[in-house]
Amino acid sequence: MRLRDVPTRLVTGAYILHSGITKLKAGTEQAEGLHGAAAGAFPMLRNIPAPKFVRMLAIAEISVGSLLLVPFIPTWLAGAVLTGFSSGLVGMYLRTPELRKPNSIWPSQAGTAISKDSWMLGIGIGMLVGATEDSGD
Repeated sequence: MRLRDVPTRLVTGAYILHSGITKLKAGTEQAEGLHGAAAGAFPMLRNIPAPKFVRMLAIAEISVGSLLLVPFIPTWLAGAVLTGFSSGLVGMYLRTPELRKPNSIWPSQAGTAISKDSWMLGIGIGMLVGATEDSGD
């Protein structure tokens, strides 16, 4: 890991890790809300019970966040995992019209919180590009 990768990995990893730990304590209402939003964008998730879905999401977030924070994990791997994870979240944002202003990619009031996942996608892709450039050195 290069020194330049430390700030993005630290901040992004800590944010995602905290989000996952918080979801482990999700109540029924929060679990149903998260599950409903995800299942609305990805119908195949409807068959998973809401508490189980949120637990799986929490474990995924804890795993991604932890992976970003561990310094001996190569940046290309951390970038690939972050890109994959955030691609799913951006996909949910793009598949849910209520999260965007009409006929636009820009977030509505309801979509502002999830639109930040586009930044994580950009960070993940940036990490992959940086690692690719480094391999040419």
